[in-house]
Amino acid sequence: MKRPPKIYALLMCLGLALNLSSCSEDTTLDSDPFVVAFGSISKNLTDMQRTNDNAIPLIYSEEAIENGTLRIQIEAKNAIYGTDFTTIPEAENNQINLQINAGDSENAIQFKTLNSSLDETTEIKFSISNIEYTASRIQGYSTFTINSSAAQGGSLSPQVGGPNQKNQVYIDLSSQSETTAPRDSWDLGFYNGNRFRVTINGSIYMATKALEATDIDKVTEADIKTMQREVAVGTFNPDNAAYVDAPNGDILETAIAEISENDNENPVYLVNLGYEVGAEEATVGSTTIAGNARGWKKIRILRQNDGYLLQYANVNETTHQEISISKNANYNFNHFSFNTNTIVSVEPEKDKWDLCFTVFTNILEDAGSYGFSDYVIHNNKSDVTAYKVEATNLSYDDFNLSHVNSSLFSKDQTAIGSNWRDVFERTVFADKFYILKDANGNIYKIKFLAMTNSNGDRGYPEFEYNLLQ
Repeated sequence: MKRPPKIYALLMCLGLALNLSSCSEDTTLDSDPFVVAFGSISKNLTDMQRTNDNAIPLIYSEEAIENGTLRIQIEAKNAIYGTDFTTIPEAENNQINLQINAGDSENAIQFKTLNSSLDETTEIKFSISNIEYTASRIQGYSTFTINSSAAQGGSLSPQVGGPNQKNQVYIDLSSQSETTAPRDSWDLGFYNGNRFRVTINGSIYMATKALEATDIDKVTEADIKTMQREVAVGTFNPDNAAYVDAPNGDILETAIAEISENDNENPVYLVNLGYEVGAEEATVGSTTIAGNARGWKKIRILRQNDGYLLQYANVNETTHQEISISKNANYNFNHFSFNTNTIVSVEPEKDKWDLCFTVFTNILEDAGSYGFSDYVIHNNKSDVTAYKVEATNLSYDDFNLSHVNSSLFSKDQTAIGSNWRDVFERTVFADKFYILKDANGNIYKIKFLAMTNSNGDRGYPEFEYNLLQ
């Protein structure tokens, strides 16, 4: 979450996805005031009720060195305090007195709905009206609004997991919600749309190749041994692009072909399970994405009713396991894990996320598939689109709805990708930002602020965004 504005100089450098290093320096002037601000501008009332996310965070510019008091004024439209909603601490005369305790660097108000019938006509605004603390200032996000419209914006720091970037983090901008899943928690994704497609987990560098065989029990290691070197990510052979899903996210371009109604047309696939999440400590500015190799599987996928039948085994086994996987229209994919032999929860519902921060398998021209960290994709399976803006003539702050060019919106999920960071200058691009349109037609501008923490460690991205209206 973004800290309130301070007077400081920030220098960051960053490296290539897997190998180079970065550093940062943060110098604070002694004259900086003690600033308190809300962590974001707004939250969606409906989503707060759905997710039971009741916290309204407040952030200090520095750790408090003395006790003080923060006064918050409440203004409510079509809602009554004590009847329709309440807070902790409790308000008196629509005013909350919040204690500032020495040693703390943040605070929060807990919001509770008492009337489940509150609707889009409701708006509850919290405003910082006074800070009783030496050399303090109200600055930054001084108001916070709860309503049933899309969130107006804010700053987010997705919990990617530091230098080994162990998590995939799904962000929904309209509700400011974040869903985190370990990136090695799944292997195959079974598409729930109107096609019969299966994706592989590119965040752990999986790869797959169709064999000529259709009997999974008759495939042995001797049959596939010569293929194992080529069915991999990062071999610098352009031919290996055929063994990974298309980076653009087109469901018709998965490495596993459309599952046929005719069982005889569905081959056995050799599957490279990629790599465990790296466990070694990274040097400052570098990443430890890939750990030990996870080995191999052989699989065959058939249609079953309106779903799938997955057959799978270790390469030398002469029998296989099976699992039936039904479609669920609420999600883009049903995800399966070989570790647990079960369907696992990974993504939020398909209309509940816009962006995913993840390690990613991309394709380099003339070099084939290659692994990238610090990557951002958008939810193109649910009609989220995005495009890049070069801020040469128009700054992020000045960009408004009238400047949106609808013809530039792209379904290609790599529209943001790793382009928000400059691997040569080793810093976040200051002259680029992004425009995203979600499935409900809300349009946001997005600017990246950081990819490292204050120590220069990778895997700590930060961005701000604003609803254009």
